[in-house]
Amino acid sequence: MAMNSILNPDDIKKALDVFKAVDSFDHKRFFEMVGLKVKSADDVKKAFHILDADNSGFIEEEELKCVLKHFAPDGRDLTDKETKAFLQAADKDGDGKIGAEEFAALVRE
Repeated sequence: MAMNSILNPDDIKKALDVFKAVDSFDHKRFFEMVGLKVKSADDVKKAFHILDADNSGFIEEEELKCVLKHFAPDGRDLTDKETKAFLQAADKDGDGKIGAEEFAALVRE
């Protein structure tokens, strides 16, 4: 399954263009721009499973670094600074990874 089966490809492209510059990524704005914030809990869960590339049940730091590439193949890698900020915002239990519930809560922020 690809993100464009859940989200509008034009919205994805616009959001990726806005965050093309290094160290410009803002997860709240990004999730809003791609339309994930207003999607059903089921669609948010589908997005989580797409981002959980190794099917571990968690989105780990290495997977977060590539998060934009899961929205479109030409998405850039996040910088270490962006990745750590994203992880810190979502990882409420401090285990160093993002679970499905943490991801859903982050999207809804």
